[in-house]
Amino acid sequence: MEQNKLLMLFVRNPELGKVKTRLAASVGPEKALEVYLHLLQHTKLVTQNLSVDKLVYYTNEVNQDDLWPNDKYEKRIQPAGDLGEKMQAAFAAAFLEGYTSVVIVGSDCLQLTQEIIADAFKKLETHEVVVGPALDGGYYLLGMNCLYPQLFQNKRWSTEHVFQETLQDLQHLHIHYALLPRLSDVDHLEDLDEDLQETFGF
Repeated sequence: MEQNKLLMLFVRNPELGKVKTRLAASVGPEKALEVYLHLLQHTKLVTQNLSVDKLVYYTNEVNQDDLWPNDKYEKRIQPAGDLGEKMQAAFAAAFLEGYTSVVIVGSDCLQLTQEIIADAFKKLETHEVVVGPALDGGYYLLGMNCLYPQLFQNKRWSTEHVFQETLQDLQHLHIHYALLPRLSDVDHLEDLDEDLQETFGF
């Protein structure tokens, strides 16, 4: 393990009616939960073999007996506040604990690969910040070598403006940043390819 590197995963507890609510509006809460469980499995698959420390942040409770192996993932409850406040507090805690490269991902991106996450840590060797933009205007990954609170403030979270507003902050603050490939998050039925739609019976 490279002790100075930390991968944080922000996930929702997989509860009926509380995950993928935009998707649930078209396919129902049961199918939305199925899709979310598939997303969690994919996220585990692409993160479990990375040689960095890993920390899963849950929305409301820690389950020690779930799909995240306790010998590979530390588990905590997300800090309080909106998404920006949660992420800022998580990054702040990581740097206080001595990590020097910290990356956060969600659990909504089926196009995310182990190689892309490894590349994010690699880019942090020569850049201060790395961002993985999402096609919906947000981002699926954010990494940094020290805390930049401005990146978490005054953002219209869960809108198509998040990535652009983050980019403007990076440029305004003259932060040396790198970008990863633009990927698709799964929020709506059309975000699933035809094979997956067939798998889930859509």
